[in-house]
Amino acid sequence: MLKFEDAIAGCLRNDNKSKEMVYKSFYGYLMGVILRYVEDRNDAEELVNDSFIKIFKNISQFSAPKYNDQMQKAFKGWIAKISSRTAIDFLRGKRTFLYVDDMTELQQPITELNAVSQLNVQDMMKMLNKLPETHKLVFNMYEIEGFSHEEISKMMNIPESSCRVYLTRAKNKLRELYKNSLLNAYEPTTQIRKT
Repeated sequence: MLKFEDAIAGCLRNDNKSKEMVYKSFYGYLMGVILRYVEDRNDAEELVNDSFIKIFKNISQFSAPKYNDQMQKAFKGWIAKISSRTAIDFLRGKRTFLYVDDMTELQQPITELNAVSQLNVQDMMKMLNKLPETHKLVFNMYEIEGFSHEEISKMMNIPESSCRVYLTRAKNKLRELYKNSLLNAYEPTTQIRKT
């Protein structure tokens, strides 16, 4: 089996065996990234394949870190950004985003509960899927993918202030969903006896 560094070098030479190794190695990872944005599995599979086309086309733009032991981590970050942008472009093509009234950050409540660290992945995905699409997008991009508000506003073509509002509303909704899931989990079940 090829070493990861050799596979990347092979992709630069347009070697099909190297591309196949990279595709098989990172397909599941990119599917996870895409599914944070898109619920439909068929759309997600198509977007993963579109992402790989972009990855292989632009592999020369990947800047490898100085040390080989960090290369795979850097590559995962690079391909995650490509796939999340691919998903965002897909969603942007499906519908237009609504603008939120401008609000200052001081008007927004402070969210103290970090829902991401308190939940397992499946619970988090269920809760994210309950958010309105734009809230879900902004939350994913900011909290999970690590984009800045400025980057998000440019990609989604919305004002930065709206981006902040969407994020705050997403966090508040997630907090509410999280609290409800805790209440439901510990709610006593009572059985009524018929006499």
